[in-house]
Amino acid sequence: MTTSPRPYTLLAVGELLADLIGHHVSSSLLDALDFRRYQGGSPANMAANMARLGNKTAMVACVGADNIGLYLTREVAEAGVDTQFITNDPLEPTSIVLVSRTAATPDFVAYRHADCQIKPSQIPDSLLAQAQLFHTTCFALSRQPAQAVIVDAAKRAQAAGCQVTIDANYAPSIWPDREQAWQVLADYCSAGALVKLSEDDAERLYGKKQPTERILSDFHTMGASMICFTMGPNGSLVSYEGGTQQAIVPGKKVDVVDVTGAGDAYWAGFLTAFVDGHTPEQCARSGATLAHMKLARQGPLPRQVDRKSLYR
Repeated sequence: MTTSPRPYTLLAVGELLADLIGHHVSSSLLDALDFRRYQGGSPANMAANMARLGNKTAMVACVGADNIGLYLTREVAEAGVDTQFITNDPLEPTSIVLVSRTAATPDFVAYRHADCQIKPSQIPDSLLAQAQLFHTTCFALSRQPAQAVIVDAAKRAQAAGCQVTIDANYAPSIWPDREQAWQVLADYCSAGALVKLSEDDAERLYGKKQPTERILSDFHTMGASMICFTMGPNGSLVSYEGGTQQAIVPGKKVDVVDVTGAGDAYWAGFLTAFVDGHTPEQCARSGATLAHMKLARQGPLPRQVDRKSLYR
Protein backbone atom coordinates (compact mmCIF):
# COMPACT_ATOMS: atom_id res chain seq x y z
CA MET A 1 0.00 0.00 0.00
CA THR A 2 1.47 3.34 -1.00
CA THR A 3 1.62 6.39 1.19
CA SER A 4 -1.75 8.11 1.14
CA PRO A 5 -2.44 11.86 1.16
CA ARG A 6 -5.42 11.13 3.44
CA PRO A 7 -4.99 12.98 6.75
CA TYR A 8 -6.04 10.13 9.06
CA THR A 9 -4.15 6.84 9.03
CA LEU A 10 -6.81 5.27 11.25
CA LEU A 11 -10.44 6.04 12.00
CA ALA A 12 -11.34 3.89 15.04
CA VAL A 13 -15.08 3.40 15.55
CA GLY A 14 -16.67 1.85 18.61
CA GLU A 15 -16.56 1.57 22.37
CA LEU A 16 -14.99 4.20 24.60
CA LEU A 17 -15.72 3.22 28.18
CA ALA A 18 -14.39 3.19 31.73
CA ASP A 19 -12.75 0.03 33.03
CA LEU A 20 -13.15 -0.25 36.80
CA ILE A 21 -10.52 -2.87 37.63
CA GLY A 22 -10.13 -4.53 41.01
CA HIS A 23 -7.29 -2.92 42.92
CA HIS A 24 -6.41 -6.11 44.82
CA VAL A 25 -6.25 -9.69 43.56
CA SER A 26 -9.52 -11.57 44.14
CA SER A 27 -11.06 -14.84 42.99
CA SER A 28 -13.99 -13.03 41.31
CA LEU A 29 -16.15 -9.90 41.51
CA LEU A 30 -17.90 -11.52 44.47
CA ASP A 31 -14.98 -10.66 46.74
CA ALA A 32 -13.48 -7.67 44.89
CA LEU A 33 -13.65 -4.87 47.46
CA ASP A 34 -12.29 -1.82 45.65
CA PHE A 35 -11.64 -0.69 42.10
CA ARG A 36 -9.49 1.75 40.15
CA ARG A 37 -10.69 3.65 37.10
CA TYR A 38 -8.98 3.37 33.72
CA GLN A 39 -9.80 4.51 30.19
CA GLY A 40 -10.92 1.44 28.25
CA GLY A 41 -12.35 0.31 24.94
CA SER A 42 -10.37 -1.60 22.33
CA PRO A 43 -10.91 0.90 19.43
CA ALA A 44 -9.80 3.77 21.68
CA ASN A 45 -6.68 1.84 22.69
CA MET A 46 -5.98 1.05 19.03
CA ALA A 47 -6.23 4.72 18.07
CA ALA A 48 -3.90 5.67 20.95
CA ASN A 49 -1.35 2.97 20.04
CA MET A 50 -1.34 4.01 16.38
CA ALA A 51 -0.87 7.65 17.47
CA ARG A 52 2.12 6.61 19.63
CA LEU A 53 3.74 5.30 16.45
CA GLY A 54 3.35 8.67 14.73
CA ASN A 55 0.11 7.99 12.86
CA LYS A 56 -2.66 10.60 12.81
CA THR A 57 -5.77 8.94 14.24
CA ALA A 58 -9.36 9.86 15.05
CA MET A 59 -12.05 8.22 17.17
CA VAL A 60 -15.79 7.94 16.53
CA ALA A 61 -17.59 7.02 19.75
CA CYS A 62 -20.38 8.01 22.09
CA VAL A 63 -20.13 8.71 25.83
CA GLY A 64 -22.61 10.09 28.33
CA ALA A 65 -22.99 13.78 29.15
CA ASP A 66 -21.24 13.13 32.46
CA ASN A 67 -17.85 13.44 34.13
CA ILE A 68 -16.82 9.86 33.27
CA GLY A 69 -17.37 10.76 29.62
CA LEU A 70 -15.29 13.93 30.06
CA TYR A 71 -12.50 11.90 31.70
CA LEU A 72 -12.45 9.34 28.86
CA THR A 73 -12.43 11.96 26.10
CA ARG A 74 -9.61 13.82 27.85
CA GLU A 75 -7.53 10.62 28.23
CA VAL A 76 -7.89 9.74 24.54
CA ALA A 77 -7.03 13.32 23.48
CA GLU A 78 -3.91 13.27 25.68
CA ALA A 79 -2.81 10.09 23.87
CA GLY A 80 -2.79 12.09 20.63
CA VAL A 81 -6.15 11.03 19.16
CA ASP A 82 -8.48 13.51 17.42
CA THR A 83 -11.65 13.46 19.57
CA GLN A 84 -13.87 15.87 17.59
CA PHE A 85 -16.07 12.96 16.38
CA ILE A 86 -16.86 11.72 19.91
CA THR A 87 -20.40 12.74 20.91
CA ASN A 88 -22.23 12.98 24.23
CA ASP A 89 -25.60 11.27 24.56
CA PRO A 90 -27.97 13.41 26.66
CA LEU A 91 -29.98 10.43 27.97
CA GLU A 92 -27.57 7.48 28.36
CA PRO A 93 -24.71 7.46 30.88
CA THR A 94 -21.16 6.51 29.90
CA SER A 95 -20.66 2.73 29.63
CA ILE A 96 -18.53 1.02 32.29
CA VAL A 97 -17.02 -2.43 32.73
CA LEU A 98 -16.25 -3.93 36.15
CA VAL A 99 -13.27 -6.31 36.02
CA SER A 100 -11.75 -8.46 38.76
CA ARG A 101 -7.96 -8.56 39.14
CA THR A 102 -7.30 -12.29 38.98
CA ALA A 103 -4.43 -14.55 37.96
CA ALA A 104 -6.73 -16.51 35.59
CA THR A 105 -9.36 -15.19 33.18
CA PRO A 106 -10.88 -12.12 34.86
CA ASP A 107 -14.50 -11.99 35.96
CA PHE A 108 -16.22 -8.99 34.35
CA VAL A 109 -19.63 -7.34 33.93
CA ALA A 110 -20.33 -4.73 31.23
CA TYR A 111 -22.90 -2.00 31.83
CA ARG A 112 -23.72 -0.90 28.27
CA HIS A 113 -25.27 2.51 27.78
CA ALA A 114 -23.90 5.38 25.67
CA ASP A 115 -21.30 3.31 23.77
CA CYS A 116 -24.07 1.75 21.61
CA GLN A 117 -25.53 5.12 20.58
CA ILE A 118 -23.27 5.89 17.61
CA LYS A 119 -25.28 7.76 14.95
CA PRO A 120 -24.92 7.87 11.13
CA SER A 121 -24.21 11.63 11.30
CA GLN A 122 -20.91 10.87 13.10
CA ILE A 123 -19.50 8.97 10.09
CA PRO A 124 -20.21 11.04 6.95
CA ASP A 125 -18.68 10.10 3.58
CA SER A 126 -16.50 13.20 3.85
CA LEU A 127 -14.81 11.72 6.96
CA LEU A 128 -14.35 8.27 5.40
CA ALA A 129 -12.63 9.89 2.42
CA GLN A 130 -10.03 11.28 4.85
CA ALA A 131 -9.02 7.91 6.36
CA GLN A 132 -6.75 5.10 5.17
CA LEU A 133 -8.08 2.55 7.67
CA PHE A 134 -11.57 2.09 9.17
CA HIS A 135 -11.40 -0.06 12.31
CA THR A 136 -13.89 -1.59 14.76
CA THR A 137 -14.49 -4.57 17.07
CA CYS A 138 -17.08 -7.26 17.82
CA PHE A 139 -17.92 -5.42 21.06
CA ALA A 140 -18.92 -2.33 19.06
CA LEU A 141 -20.96 -4.42 16.59
CA SER A 142 -22.86 -6.33 19.28
CA ARG A 143 -25.63 -3.76 19.94
CA GLN A 144 -27.98 -1.54 17.97
CA PRO A 145 -28.08 1.20 16.81
CA ALA A 146 -24.26 1.22 16.57
CA GLN A 147 -24.26 -2.18 14.83
CA ALA A 148 -26.19 -1.08 11.72
CA VAL A 149 -24.41 2.29 11.60
CA ILE A 150 -20.92 0.74 11.68
CA VAL A 151 -21.68 -1.99 9.10
CA ASP A 152 -23.15 0.61 6.73
CA ALA A 153 -20.13 2.87 7.27
CA ALA A 154 -17.75 -0.03 6.53
CA LYS A 155 -19.34 -0.54 3.12
CA ARG A 156 -19.18 3.19 2.42
CA ALA A 157 -15.55 3.18 3.60
CA GLN A 158 -14.69 0.46 1.09
CA ALA A 159 -16.41 2.46 -1.67
CA ALA A 160 -14.35 5.50 -0.61
CA GLY A 161 -11.09 3.55 -1.01
CA CYS A 162 -10.56 3.09 2.73
CA GLN A 163 -9.29 -0.29 4.01
CA VAL A 164 -11.74 -1.84 6.49
CA THR A 165 -10.31 -3.73 9.51
CA ILE A 166 -11.74 -5.55 12.53
CA ASP A 167 -10.60 -7.15 15.75
CA ALA A 168 -12.99 -10.13 15.86
CA ASN A 169 -12.83 -10.24 19.68
CA TYR A 170 -16.10 -12.12 20.10
CA ALA A 171 -17.33 -12.84 23.64
CA PRO A 172 -20.66 -14.67 24.25
CA SER A 173 -21.28 -12.69 27.45
CA ILE A 174 -21.24 -9.47 25.38
CA TRP A 175 -23.01 -10.91 22.32
CA PRO A 176 -25.14 -13.93 23.36
CA ASP A 177 -26.73 -14.44 19.92
CA ARG A 178 -23.89 -16.31 18.18
CA GLU A 179 -25.87 -16.81 14.96
CA GLN A 180 -26.51 -13.08 14.67
CA ALA A 181 -22.82 -12.40 15.39
CA TRP A 182 -21.87 -14.58 12.40
CA GLN A 183 -24.35 -12.74 10.15
CA VAL A 184 -23.07 -9.31 11.17
CA LEU A 185 -19.42 -10.40 10.83
CA ALA A 186 -20.15 -11.76 7.35
CA ASP A 187 -21.79 -8.45 6.42
CA TYR A 188 -18.79 -6.49 7.75
CA CYS A 189 -16.14 -8.78 6.21
CA SER A 190 -17.85 -8.48 2.82
CA ALA A 191 -16.23 -5.02 2.62
CA GLY A 192 -12.86 -6.77 2.08
CA ALA A 193 -11.84 -6.55 5.73
CA LEU A 194 -8.44 -7.19 7.29
CA VAL A 195 -9.33 -9.46 10.21
CA LYS A 196 -7.45 -10.06 13.45
CA LEU A 197 -8.59 -13.19 15.26
CA SER A 198 -7.03 -15.09 18.17
CA GLU A 199 -7.36 -18.79 18.95
CA ASP A 200 -9.53 -17.89 21.96
CA ASP A 201 -11.72 -15.56 19.86
CA ALA A 202 -12.28 -18.35 17.32
CA GLU A 203 -13.16 -20.93 19.98
CA ARG A 204 -15.73 -18.55 21.51
CA LEU A 205 -17.15 -17.68 18.07
CA TYR A 206 -17.56 -21.31 16.96
CA GLY A 207 -18.51 -22.60 20.41
CA LYS A 208 -15.67 -25.15 20.32
CA LYS A 209 -12.15 -25.57 18.97
CA GLN A 210 -11.91 -25.78 15.17
CA PRO A 211 -9.12 -26.62 12.70
CA THR A 212 -7.23 -23.47 11.67
CA GLU A 213 -7.88 -24.26 7.99
CA ARG A 214 -11.65 -24.13 8.53
CA ILE A 215 -11.48 -20.80 10.38
CA LEU A 216 -9.38 -19.18 7.64
CA SER A 217 -11.58 -20.63 4.89
CA ASP A 218 -14.78 -19.37 6.55
CA PHE A 219 -13.47 -15.81 6.93
CA HIS A 220 -12.11 -15.65 3.38
CA THR A 221 -15.48 -16.94 2.12
CA MET A 222 -17.18 -14.07 3.99
CA GLY A 223 -14.97 -11.62 2.11
CA ALA A 224 -11.93 -11.05 4.35
CA SER A 225 -8.96 -10.00 2.20
CA MET A 226 -6.38 -10.84 4.87
CA ILE A 227 -6.64 -12.76 8.14
CA CYS A 228 -4.12 -12.53 10.95
CA PHE A 229 -4.64 -15.53 13.25
CA THR A 230 -2.74 -15.10 16.52
CA MET A 231 -1.75 -18.17 18.53
CA GLY A 232 -0.36 -16.74 21.77
CA PRO A 233 3.16 -18.05 22.50
CA ASN A 234 3.09 -20.02 19.22
CA GLY A 235 3.19 -16.85 17.13
CA SER A 236 0.84 -15.95 14.30
CA LEU A 237 -0.28 -16.95 10.82
CA VAL A 238 -1.33 -14.52 8.09
CA SER A 239 -3.57 -15.77 5.28
CA TYR A 240 -4.07 -13.63 2.18
CA GLU A 241 -4.88 -13.67 -1.54
CA GLY A 242 -8.02 -15.69 -0.87
CA GLY A 243 -6.13 -18.14 1.34
CA THR A 244 -3.69 -19.16 -1.40
CA GLN A 245 -0.79 -17.46 0.41
CA GLN A 246 0.27 -17.82 4.04
CA ALA A 247 3.02 -16.36 6.20
CA ILE A 248 3.89 -17.95 9.54
CA VAL A 249 5.77 -16.02 12.23
CA PRO A 250 6.90 -18.19 15.18
CA GLY A 251 6.48 -16.90 18.72
CA LYS A 252 9.33 -15.59 20.90
CA LYS A 253 9.80 -16.09 24.60
CA VAL A 254 8.84 -12.99 26.59
CA ASP A 255 8.72 -12.37 30.34
CA VAL A 256 5.10 -11.29 30.77
CA VAL A 257 4.43 -8.41 33.17
CA ASP A 258 0.95 -7.33 32.01
CA VAL A 259 -1.20 -8.97 29.29
CA THR A 260 -3.87 -6.23 29.21
CA GLY A 261 -3.92 -4.51 25.82
CA ALA A 262 -1.43 -6.84 24.11
CA GLY A 263 -3.90 -7.61 21.30
CA ASP A 264 -4.46 -3.90 20.60
CA ALA A 265 -0.69 -3.35 20.58
CA TYR A 266 -0.22 -6.24 18.13
CA TRP A 267 -2.82 -4.92 15.68
CA ALA A 268 -1.43 -1.37 15.89
CA GLY A 269 2.03 -2.65 14.94
CA PHE A 270 0.58 -4.83 12.18
CA LEU A 271 -1.51 -2.04 10.62
CA THR A 272 1.30 0.52 10.84
CA ALA A 273 3.53 -1.86 8.86
CA PHE A 274 0.62 -2.45 6.45
CA VAL A 275 0.19 1.27 5.66
CA ASP A 276 3.99 1.55 5.37
CA GLY A 277 3.76 -0.97 2.50
CA HIS A 278 5.41 -3.99 4.12
CA THR A 279 4.74 -7.66 3.34
CA PRO A 280 2.15 -9.63 5.37
CA GLU A 281 5.00 -11.48 7.09
CA GLN A 282 6.68 -8.21 8.13
CA CYS A 283 3.30 -6.86 9.29
CA ALA A 284 2.99 -9.88 11.62
CA ARG A 285 6.56 -9.41 12.87
CA SER A 286 5.92 -5.72 13.55
CA GLY A 287 2.72 -6.64 15.40
CA ALA A 288 4.63 -9.12 17.55
CA THR A 289 7.33 -6.53 18.28
CA LEU A 290 4.81 -4.02 19.66
CA ALA A 291 2.88 -6.74 21.55
CA HIS A 292 6.12 -7.89 23.24
CA MET A 293 6.85 -4.29 24.25
CA LYS A 294 3.38 -4.10 25.83
CA LEU A 295 3.64 -7.51 27.56
CA ALA A 296 6.94 -6.54 29.18
CA ARG A 297 5.59 -3.41 30.89
CA GLN A 298 2.84 -2.55 33.36
CA GLY A 299 0.16 -0.23 31.98
CA PRO A 300 0.00 1.32 28.51
CA LEU A 301 2.79 1.71 25.99
CA PRO A 302 5.08 4.77 26.27
CA ARG A 303 3.68 8.09 24.99
CA GLN A 304 5.90 7.81 21.91
CA VAL A 305 7.23 4.66 20.24
CA ASP A 306 9.94 4.80 17.58
CA ARG A 307 8.25 3.61 14.37
CA LYS A 308 11.60 2.28 13.09
CA SER A 309 11.69 -0.17 16.02
CA LEU A 310 8.93 -2.15 14.26
CA TYR A 311 11.30 -3.06 11.44
CA ARG A 312 14.49 -3.99 13.26
